[in-house]
Amino acid sequence: MKKNNEESSFEYIEFHKSPVHGMGGFAKKTIPKGTKIIEYIGDKITKKESDRRSEHVLNAAKENPEKGAVYIFALNKRYDIDGNVQWNPARWLNHSCDGNAQAQNLNGHIWIVAKKTILPGTEITYNYGYDVENWEEHLCRCGAKCCVGHIVAKEQWKKLAKLKAKKKEN
Repeated sequence: MKKNNEESSFEYIEFHKSPVHGMGGFAKKTIPKGTKIIEYIGDKITKKESDRRSEHVLNAAKENPEKGAVYIFALNKRYDIDGNVQWNPARWLNHSCDGNAQAQNLNGHIWIVAKKTILPGTEITYNYGYDVENWEEHLCRCGAKCCVGHIVAKEQWKKLAKLKAKKKEN
């Protein structure tokens, strides 16, 4: 995997402290809808290695929640991208339940693409698309009006609501 971003000049994005969480990416200028903002890069690993790395990170998070970030994207049926590498600034983009961007697999490359026009100074966010399986481990701090309180793919929100209701009953 290459260690430089295809658009390494970062024409559209700059990184600094985020009100959502830690670091974040912010629009340097207006980003038109459909623009490829930044490529999500990292180590290309097998699914087996991906599972091993994810389990290691989640186990470490049990003792120190700050160590609980998994930066793995599914690339195809055989491989994933582990973006937890120093040369991947896209790992600093934060989750939002109502993100203004989305991750897209374009010809075997993961790109963060604007879902709508993003104005200068706006934090660039996207829904991480986590499965509902470990919902309790992934609290959301996005602050969106539609925030469901946990980092879960939008397609899983109804299932999440049922799980939360069931937990509340117990």
